[in-house]
Amino acid sequence: MPSLHPHRRTAAALVLLTAVIALTACARPEVPTQAATPAPTVGAGDTTAPSPQPEPTQTPVATADPTCTSIISESTIASFESAGLTSREEPFRIGEDTLPAGIQCVWADFSAPGAPPQIFGWAPLEGAAAQRAQDDLLSAGWLRENGEEGLYITEDPDLALTVGADGYGMTYLFGEGWVTLSDTKQSLLLIERP
Repeated sequence: MPSLHPHRRTAAALVLLTAVIALTACARPEVPTQAATPAPTVGAGDTTAPSPQPEPTQTPVATADPTCTSIISESTIASFESAGLTSREEPFRIGEDTLPAGIQCVWADFSAPGAPPQIFGWAPLEGAAAQRAQDDLLSAGWLRENGEEGLYITEDPDLALTVGADGYGMTYLFGEGWVTLSDTKQSLLLIERP
């Protein structure tokens, strides 16, 4: 029986690793959050003023600048490192534009030329700048898809170098005041926003 080419073995192992990591990321326990009291609807006939909510007792912790080891979980990092991957930090880019407050991380076996990378990125982005970035991607032939988490803009899968199990290649997810990026839409699940 012929053996797989070394690059295909590496690619197959990384695809399997990504699938396992994505599934384990989905299994994280849910962190309880404080439920907010819904605001009364104007004209709803309820004239009772809402009762004041107690102030949180914890002071918000300032988030540090994002790093390649803070935007994905420790278990994901351990899986990558056990597979021989290391990270390289790059500027977060959308097309030709660089978002200086963001970070883009490439995880790969840099000693193996042509090994497929895992890419994760996060940046703050809002308002007109977010709309301009979306418009630039769409005018370059990327595809738009609305989702529960926000607006996905993904490269045309027919032109993508790598696609995930769900058929998506490089994908940006635009949310309220932020944007994330991964080499596949499925891998966006691994990003932990600051």
